[in-house]
Amino acid sequence: MDRSIIELEDIIIGIKPVDGQWIEKARTRTSRLVMPTRALGRLHDISERMCGISRTLQPSVRNKAVLIMAADHGIVDEGVSAYPQEVTGEMIKTFLKDGAGINVISSYVGVQVQVVDVGIIPELDPNSLSGGEKLHIEKIRKGTSNFAKGPAMNLHDARQSLMTGFTHASRLFKNGTDIIGTGDMGIGNTTPSAAIGSVITGKRLDEMVGPGTGLDDKGIIKKKNAILRGIELNQPDPENGLDILAKIGGFEIGAIAGTILAAAFHQKPVVVDGLISTAGALIAHCLCPASAGYMFAGHCSEEPGHKAMLAWLGLDPILDLGMRLGEGSGGALSMTIIEAAIRVLCDMMTFDEASVSNKE
Repeated sequence: MDRSIIELEDIIIGIKPVDGQWIEKARTRTSRLVMPTRALGRLHDISERMCGISRTLQPSVRNKAVLIMAADHGIVDEGVSAYPQEVTGEMIKTFLKDGAGINVISSYVGVQVQVVDVGIIPELDPNSLSGGEKLHIEKIRKGTSNFAKGPAMNLHDARQSLMTGFTHASRLFKNGTDIIGTGDMGIGNTTPSAAIGSVITGKRLDEMVGPGTGLDDKGIIKKKNAILRGIELNQPDPENGLDILAKIGGFEIGAIAGTILAAAFHQKPVVVDGLISTAGALIAHCLCPASAGYMFAGHCSEEPGHKAMLAWLGLDPILDLGMRLGEGSGGALSMTIIEAAIRVLCDMMTFDEASVSNKE
């Protein structure tokens, strides 16, 4: 769908809640499957919600994709990252060469990976890079501003980041993708993510801020102080997702939120990855609470704030493996669980079909 013919407000109005009637139909089938009642635990919850999302008892996730949104952050000037900012561009090149963690996992589970530059500092030319066909240039500008000294971006740029995510996710859905996982790349992006999490959930920074890519105790204190200054200076409205995104967010976080809104708009499932993706999910939910029904939490990361953010959204993580890589890795891996849950619902015999006596 072309962003020029739809506005953010139209998207939000167009999002309908997940269909509870289809969930009930799926539960009825689950109750007849040849096993003790709900013996496969949360697999049943997953498959039934997939039926509510897709409005069918035969949902499909055969065509899978991870959409990695990439951007740089002015807040790194405050010393909030253990890695230099140059790593953002270098990692994008690694994604394109299929050399990163997300590539290895995605190759194994049958997920295509695409990358969108919504605001990294370097200029990358897809035509001159190996694997460049997977890179889409949608640069809003070269990194956000330092939100410890003023707003991260203006409202126009915040909207543009949302619409960029919406447009690219919509393109994938239009071309036959059944399920999208959210991915991220951007040195320093756990800082705006923790800031967003604190503002929306109301949790203290001590509960929300972690080491990110490997900060020591002094680095974590510096990170908390930078976030605190940014929140006190900018005063983001906790009930206004666009305001929060503009004041303390990131371009890739906005694009992730737009991806999630696209999934809800097109009635497709979206798998939310780690802390940064969940910050995008919080923005999406703030803009449109009904969007949460289309979200699956791929995993719970090691970042301390992630669990609180997922709880606020009412999402139970599918995996909890101590992962903190980002990139969409946990989301891609959890898609195998979602697909298995669907296959149980669709392919397993009922007691009648198997000629097995049911309980009285």
